[in-house]
Amino acid sequence: MARVPQGAPVFDPATGGTHTHDFLVLFYAHLANGTVLIDGRTWTVTDGDLFVIAPGQVVSFGEPFEEAASDGWAVWFPTDVVRPGTFGAYASWRAHPLLFPFARGTNRAQRLRIPPAGRAGWVERFAALDAELRSRRDGHQEAALAHLTLLLVAAARLSTGVADQLRSADEPLLAAVFEAIEQRYHEPISLADVAAGLALTPGHLTTVVRRKTGRTVQQWIAQRRMQQARLLLTETELTVAAISRRVGYPDVSYFIKRFRADHGVTPTQWRAAVPPAP
Repeated sequence: MARVPQGAPVFDPATGGTHTHDFLVLFYAHLANGTVLIDGRTWTVTDGDLFVIAPGQVVSFGEPFEEAASDGWAVWFPTDVVRPGTFGAYASWRAHPLLFPFARGTNRAQRLRIPPAGRAGWVERFAALDAELRSRRDGHQEAALAHLTLLLVAAARLSTGVADQLRSADEPLLAAVFEAIEQRYHEPISLADVAAGLALTPGHLTTVVRRKTGRTVQQWIAQRRMQQARLLLTETELTVAAISRRVGYPDVSYFIKRFRADHGVTPTQWRAAVPPAP
């Protein structure tokens, strides 16, 4: 890992800052005012941005690098560093609950926002991990993995707020769509229901939402339901059947099928692998 910009650069200067990699990267911009190019798309970098970068993504920072971030951290690690909690339960790193934000970003770069009140805590987490890696005292490997796990838990919880970020953007139609989803995701709501509530045709609404967000209304409904399902699996002892009903799936078998399709594991396996919330 490296402190930005005080530490070693996270790219080879000989490449002009453009690179790809076969490992996972968390890049936190504590103080920043610049841009970064990920898979051909330019992203602004501002205070509190956390970039979750999956293997294979092409990343390019401007020069000098300090223009992108004047204070921050980058940590990179191989996909197998975080071991599943149950032996043999996962076929790939994409199925691990704590690496789920990286898996969701394999086809679309992710920038997560850390609220101002939480930014000092993120700096402390990175600094604690860095201290263990530098000290190399007895037990430093176990301690470093523990600190990395805390970072991944925090990132996984942040990733559930993507819809909230879109809802708060200056997009009245999107705000109305997400408000409708938020109010009724626990019911058997459909695209037609959302469109009718906004006095639009389903086709037009689908076109607009997909163009602005990269996802369809149905996908956002499913995303909200799965977000709540993960929360209930982690923080309650409700049965899978009860959770299924609470997130809008009366048929528990269908819920399990959808959950497995999205996460690569069953709800029960997810619950067993995620550390309990503090």
